[in-house]
Amino acid sequence: MNPPLSPRQWKSGIAAWLGWMFDGLDMHLYTLVAAPFVALLLGGLVTTDPAVGKYASLIQGAFLLGWAVGGGVFGWIGDRLGRSRTLSFTVLTYAVFTGLSFFAETWWQLMILRFLAALGIGGEWAVGASLISETWPKPWRPWLAAVLQCGVNVGILGAGLANFLMAGAPPKYLFLVGVLPALLVFWIRRAVPEPEEWHAARAQAQHHQPGIADLFRGETRRITLWVMIVCGLSLTAHWAFMFWHQQHLRNLPDVLAMSSEQRNKLASTAMYLIIGSSILGNFFSGCLARHIGYRATIAWTFLAYFGVMWGAYSLARDHTALLCWFPFIGFCQGVFGLFTMYLPPLFPTLLRTTGAGFCYNIGRIAAAFGTVFFGLFSKVGDHRAALFYAGFLFLPAAAAAFKMPPGRD
Repeated sequence: MNPPLSPRQWKSGIAAWLGWMFDGLDMHLYTLVAAPFVALLLGGLVTTDPAVGKYASLIQGAFLLGWAVGGGVFGWIGDRLGRSRTLSFTVLTYAVFTGLSFFAETWWQLMILRFLAALGIGGEWAVGASLISETWPKPWRPWLAAVLQCGVNVGILGAGLANFLMAGAPPKYLFLVGVLPALLVFWIRRAVPEPEEWHAARAQAQHHQPGIADLFRGETRRITLWVMIVCGLSLTAHWAFMFWHQQHLRNLPDVLAMSSEQRNKLASTAMYLIIGSSILGNFFSGCLARHIGYRATIAWTFLAYFGVMWGAYSLARDHTALLCWFPFIGFCQGVFGLFTMYLPPLFPTLLRTTGAGFCYNIGRIAAAFGTVFFGLFSKVGDHRAALFYAGFLFLPAAAAAFKMPPGRD
């Protein structure tokens, strides 16, 4: 039976969950309106114009790059200033710059604003994961990983709902929804204390604070290298899907015959199918991890992810057929929830947010370039090849996952 939780632990859990939820909201607002918004910024082009796909992918690449940089920067800050304080900074960063995206008038202005918003989103992951790993008991962690990932899913569903309700409005208005997380900052600063484990480690270290170079020394080096490889491969494949599936869906011949409002609603429906099934996948992954361990669950789920990507994109399919495959893809995405509880404890306390943030965000850097790279396989308005080839990265990711260390306290 799991041990009872204290008020301090509940507050840390709620803060991390809300941070994750608004992460999901702000990160996916752009993917829902990328094609129509970028088309407008380029002078009113049609969404099937190759320039739209090119610049939309560059903006998404900049976002993923900012996500990676933010994870490293705010991870370093979190090990020095504390988890709760840094969590507030990350949330405020992504809320402000997502809202400012409303005012973008050129594609490169939007790219800069998405990069800056991503700094906060990337930082929130590393800081929030460390906050939870230092305050919640180990028996709770596989379930907590599922609950936290559901926070992201709920945020994405919220983005889809906002897009559905605002389907008739200009695309840029969707970004105003991203300002809501700023309200969370005031509660975090008042209610969430710093973890005792961080205070103790800080006092013990005195002025000998470890840095990024220490990730590549001693026993920590092997952990760092294998985690980087797994994150780099899997996140590249995952984010290639998360970005290009929306663009591919919108540009299918049967979908192009729809009105703009109908296409927006279809995009939201697809997102609901993927993210709704991902919530089930979160809890399945947590359950499986309790029985066979984190790394085995991660490896076998990556193999399943490859299989459903093959099934969905090995042949040309209309939107009705793809909607049938999306729940299976979403179910496999539940595996990424395990990373929140698995990665931070692999590293020493004062390297926890630095290590988890650095390794996970190397994956985001790879994903940033991968999103653009796989877009090169796309024909005019057809991104099936990009999605098909991206899925193959889950094969080496699964093999590398078996080389990662078992989880620990």
